[in-house]
Amino acid sequence: MKKRLRIAVRTLVEAVLRAGDLDVRFTLPGRSVEGIRAHRQIQKNRPEGYEAEVPVSMEVETAEVNLLVGGRIDGVFETDGTIVIEEIKTTTGDLSRFASTPHPCHWGQAKVYAYLLACDRRVPELSVRLTYYQLDTAKVLELVERFTVDELQTFFKGLIQRYVAWISKIARWHLLRDESIDSLDFPFARYRTGQREMAVAVYRALRDRRQALIQASTGIGKTVAVLFPALKAMARGSVDRIFFLTARDTGKFAVLDTLNFLEEKGLRTKRLALTAKEKICFCTEATCNPDVCPYAKGHFDRLPAAMEVAFARDNLDRNTITTVARAYDVCPFEMSLALAQWSDCIVCDYNYAFDPRVYLRRFFDEENGEYAFLVDEAHNLVDRSREMFSARLKKSSFLSLRKAVKSHLPSVYRTSGKINAWMNKVRRSTASGSAGYGDFASNTEKPEGLEHLLFDFLRVAGRWLSKNEPASYREIVLTVYFETAGFLRAWERFDDHYVTCYRNSEKDYTVKLFCLDPSRHIKSALERSRATVFFSATMMPAHYFQDVFGCEPTAMKIAIPSPFPQKHLQVLIAHKISTYYAQRETSVAPIVELVHAFIHGKRGNYLTFFPSYAYMTMVAERFQDKVPRVQTVVQTPGMDEEARLTFLSHFSEQNRHAIVGFAVMGGIFGEGIDLVGDRLSGAIIVGVGLPAIDPERELIRSYFDKRGTGFDFAYKFPGIIRVLQAVGRVIRTDQDRGTVLLVDQRFGRNDYKELLPKHWPVFFVHSKKEVHRRVNRFWSAVKGQPCR
Repeated sequence: MKKRLRIAVRTLVEAVLRAGDLDVRFTLPGRSVEGIRAHRQIQKNRPEGYEAEVPVSMEVETAEVNLLVGGRIDGVFETDGTIVIEEIKTTTGDLSRFASTPHPCHWGQAKVYAYLLACDRRVPELSVRLTYYQLDTAKVLELVERFTVDELQTFFKGLIQRYVAWISKIARWHLLRDESIDSLDFPFARYRTGQREMAVAVYRALRDRRQALIQASTGIGKTVAVLFPALKAMARGSVDRIFFLTARDTGKFAVLDTLNFLEEKGLRTKRLALTAKEKICFCTEATCNPDVCPYAKGHFDRLPAAMEVAFARDNLDRNTITTVARAYDVCPFEMSLALAQWSDCIVCDYNYAFDPRVYLRRFFDEENGEYAFLVDEAHNLVDRSREMFSARLKKSSFLSLRKAVKSHLPSVYRTSGKINAWMNKVRRSTASGSAGYGDFASNTEKPEGLEHLLFDFLRVAGRWLSKNEPASYREIVLTVYFETAGFLRAWERFDDHYVTCYRNSEKDYTVKLFCLDPSRHIKSALERSRATVFFSATMMPAHYFQDVFGCEPTAMKIAIPSPFPQKHLQVLIAHKISTYYAQRETSVAPIVELVHAFIHGKRGNYLTFFPSYAYMTMVAERFQDKVPRVQTVVQTPGMDEEARLTFLSHFSEQNRHAIVGFAVMGGIFGEGIDLVGDRLSGAIIVGVGLPAIDPERELIRSYFDKRGTGFDFAYKFPGIIRVLQAVGRVIRTDQDRGTVLLVDQRFGRNDYKELLPKHWPVFFVHSKKEVHRRVNRFWSAVKGQPCR
């Protein structure tokens, strides 16, 4: 049976007809708000009988592959007995240039749509109307041509013939890939405890078009446990492409390392690491200006040759992309997007699947393939998604803009001044605050009187930006433009899941459209996939994540315990100490004594975690005074990568004396670090990790109170996730041994105890002497670990 490949009409046309320069100096991603509105308005104003967003597709058989070509026609209607298909394009450019110089890709798309519709409805001829709408002036240019089905067929077959060499290469590759996957065995001699159960669950979810929420303890080998079955599902036709979605670059590297390891075992697969444009661009100041950037000039003329060379390699990581891009003088980011169309596994940030500003429209809006989403460290998606779907405007941004453009761009100065004046007015009216916060107010309505001011600003700022003139103030105009456009995107989504927040301070005033509950938007994003697997070491309680992620009621929920023997870990709970805010001063001295007793059981490296910097600093300073002989290292706010690595370098296996690190839960050392073996002997977690009380967090609580889960969803569950992540630093491999001390009276309560993993060996301790005795006994029982 021949392989069946999907391709969007736009992708087909651009692959064959696009040539010349890459010119996205101002493509106006923020313009999508205006563009979508204009698009809808044109469709809405068409006469009765006008069909909008008409799906069409056709399966084309070639020698080696069946190609499913499809897409959506903007509009179909009938006039004077003739069917007309309409393709709508919005622009900020001069309409006359489209009339004098026809755009080959625009006409190409329209003609392919016309052919697909003509075949579907069995009509001998039809008309094509290409409608251009000028966003700044609202002027419309309509270009109409009439075609017979034979003419359209000739054009369509020409595209296919020019594309067939590349698509045949893809088909041959898929056969080679699938053969390698079919013959690939699990890469280790045996599965770890629970690892096979996880792999089977992932395979079934992808095969059966289901969603799965999997909690799998650290050390189980989660990455290979999801990749191996996902590859098997792809070879058997259940999945077209795998999107492995990560929260940070370290997660991305782990996936690529696993795929490289599987390659050593015989796997052949094209895996692409998608890197953000600002991180991979060769010419960051040129903004894809072909007059300045040599990689943009003639990019599409050189791209086919670069694609051939890159596609000959399986590991399309950042180094490969940049090496080939430099060799062929093409834009590395645009080349990576082109290669993504034909990669088997795309490793990228959450944003590329979920964020409405940057998600990969060429996949999710145009092709609608059988995609698998594998969401790594999925607990991070909760807060990340709230930010993705929220947006804010700052008064200071418009003041800085006005100062920069005052004597240069009077219209931008004027429209931004009206927004600033609106903010001044609202600032005065909300000065009294609400909900007990003098600098904060909120309501459930959109900001009144703001929308038209923002659109006016976009119009005049966009008009100047589209000229692409160099200027010292261009960057600030661009920045505020995108912030405003992002705000209007959130405005379009605003519903009963949102509130408007007004925050006042001495130096600034901020208006924020805050997404309290992202479930509806995540649910919509999940419809872009065939199946989604969320996995993390901390996915408890499962019903919380199922709710916040907008999962189906039928979603699989699986909790897999640690594969390592219980005797490798000891968890002590000091439940006689209160860490409530009011008792923190009095808790400092007993916590210092407990930490000292805890580390006295074994000379080694320890991390202590706190719910805030202030609390951490109080304890760290007292500890340094009371136990000056023990080396300490303290996390500071805003640590860069170098400072982070310096902090971690203190945790060496060669340390001959004890060292205690002080860090905050949920921070850069609370998850995503590996201190294996003797690099970490234990961890002390102070408090139950509750996020700090602030107005936005209280709004989340109030929203979910309607369901009876307010405190749990806003505070308790996010807090316990931080605790579990911090504990997860201790046991990373089957060779690790370690102790954990949880300090808070709430850990003695049933509602908190039931959130702790059932496989933990827990002991309640009542004094520093008991802590020392328990720790000493644990390390004495560990063979080869001397006790002090």
